[in-house]
Amino acid sequence: MTNPVTKDRRHFEDLTVGEVADLGHITVSKEMIITFAREFDPFPFHLDEAAAKASLLGGLASSGWQTGALSLRMLVDAFLSKVASAGGLGFSDLKWKNPVMVGDTIGGTVTIAELRRSASHPQWGIMTLDFDVRNQKDQPVLTMRLANLIDTREPGVPA
Repeated sequence: MTNPVTKDRRHFEDLTVGEVADLGHITVSKEMIITFAREFDPFPFHLDEAAAKASLLGGLASSGWQTGALSLRMLVDAFLSKVASAGGLGFSDLKWKNPVMVGDTIGGTVTIAELRRSASHPQWGIMTLDFDVRNQKDQPVLTMRLANLIDTREPGVPA
């Protein structure tokens, strides 16, 4: 039986390996960086401009975890809110390639890298997404692979 909450969303059977979704863009402000850092990642190079300038980063920089959180927000807004997603299963290969600095605009794409039916729970499919998040200079800032659980329409159909 189809979940009434996700009945009008794309299901496992509607997705294609190689499909690319544009994440959109977001500009990261000083206030965003400091607010996030105060609560979740209180290193001086995320909180204090003088300390940040003297650091390896050379200026106030977003936490890598904030970059990840913003990337996930963009993913939901641009793609997952239209998919019958039941939630994430985990991520791998997370890499912070370049720091996100005050005023940077980040955006990018996710590509469906793999689709497979769960062997033990045939009502679920597993979608693997590859992230490519870049700044306004087209420099990579984050890459990762994310697995997500997706509702199927036809649980009895073989994988």
